[in-house]
Amino acid sequence: MKKILWYLVVFLSCGLLLGGVCFLVLSFYYSNRFPVNLWVNGVYCTGKSVEQVNEELVSQTEASTVYVVDAQGKYWELDREAADIRPDYTRALSAYMGGDNLFYWWSYLWEPVVVELAAETYMANEEELRSCFNSISFVSRERERNVGVSLHYAEGGYYLRDNNAERMDCEKAFTYLMTCLLNGETVVDLREAECLVDLPDSADDMRQRKLWMQICEFMGKTAGITYDMGAESISLTPEILSGFLEKDQKGIPLLDDQGEFIISQVGVREWVEALALAYDTCDTEREFAATRGDLVKVKYVTYGTKLDTEAEVAFLFQILQSEKPKDQVHIPSYIRQGYVRGLDDIGGTYIEIDMTQQKMYYYADGVLILETDVVTGNTGRRMGTPEGINFVYNKERDRILRGPGYASFVKYWMPVKGGVGIHDASWRSKFGGTIYKTNGSHGCINTPEDIMTQLYDMAEVGTPVIMFY
Repeated sequence: MKKILWYLVVFLSCGLLLGGVCFLVLSFYYSNRFPVNLWVNGVYCTGKSVEQVNEELVSQTEASTVYVVDAQGKYWELDREAADIRPDYTRALSAYMGGDNLFYWWSYLWEPVVVELAAETYMANEEELRSCFNSISFVSRERERNVGVSLHYAEGGYYLRDNNAERMDCEKAFTYLMTCLLNGETVVDLREAECLVDLPDSADDMRQRKLWMQICEFMGKTAGITYDMGAESISLTPEILSGFLEKDQKGIPLLDDQGEFIISQVGVREWVEALALAYDTCDTEREFAATRGDLVKVKYVTYGTKLDTEAEVAFLFQILQSEKPKDQVHIPSYIRQGYVRGLDDIGGTYIEIDMTQQKMYYYADGVLILETDVVTGNTGRRMGTPEGINFVYNKERDRILRGPGYASFVKYWMPVKGGVGIHDASWRSKFGGTIYKTNGSHGCINTPEDIMTQLYDMAEVGTPVIMFY
């Protein structure tokens, strides 16, 4: 009996010793492994290391979209597959693992535990990540962008291209991208990376900047000049002013011995001549919208506009060479000036004489005020009233009109071209129709007296008179 008890004691002692050894072995085994009955994000973790669980989690988890924000605040998506960007749960898993005591491994033995963890960092293949970063449009442009400061001319005037200002340090930006990924950030704002730097100017860069400042000063002091063309106004824009400067073959303004801009005589004259070409009407032909409903072509004869180009060239030279030009509205000089100024120098107030229909109309500010039948020059005797755009150049009362074989008294006389004018004709009882073909005037426009009374009071000297068949 004693022998049996002794064997039982020995057996129990050995069992306890073996159990203790097994417990210690399992505790040691789970010291760097997850305990039994633990699930993380759907992955069974019992007996697995942090690295093993992380690998399984990465294989079944898609990384979040990674955006890079440039200096202008624009978002650029990074190709995460090409860059091999993957979530990394190592930090979160390591923090969760509590294998620092002997009983950790069997903490969840009786009841399974399900845990949801978020990736706290991201990992990537550095070489592939760098390649993807460099392929982003704004990064590749920055890497290919030249350095230096240069002056250029384009439509609209001069501009300075500054390739030294706010340059992105691509290496610093990439390092910041890596840091953000390691911190679990998927929106990488380079504006917070302090990776924008200004490169130092070379001697040539400084010369370009100085020239640019001179151009800005020149434009600023002359841009306040406005040409008053009547219905239109023309400001001396930077584009126009740029054309007044002498330039080298690259289009860069030239300086004289005193370091001042050289005003181009050719440039000034060409601009003034182009202005005259747009506004001069003397001896030209234009289309006129007749009251009868069609467009007629009529030539400017005694009426019209002609700019004094020589006076304007002299004015521009003086103002451009002035040290401190003042803002001013300039009315150009004219050799001949119309009743109104502008591209349409007839305007809305004029007298229209339609010799085919034997009608005369008076418009004031575009509104028809008078309409009457008239009798014009006798075409049967080759005395037809001449066509053309003329103007009322005088007004007289109680005038005797004289010519070969006649002397006629008129109460109202408004000459428009030489001896041709508009007047009343008391000797006529009828107007209009085809009278002019056989019994017309010597070239004047015979008008009923009651109409002539009104027209004489309304029409001013200088009023355009458009005469056509």
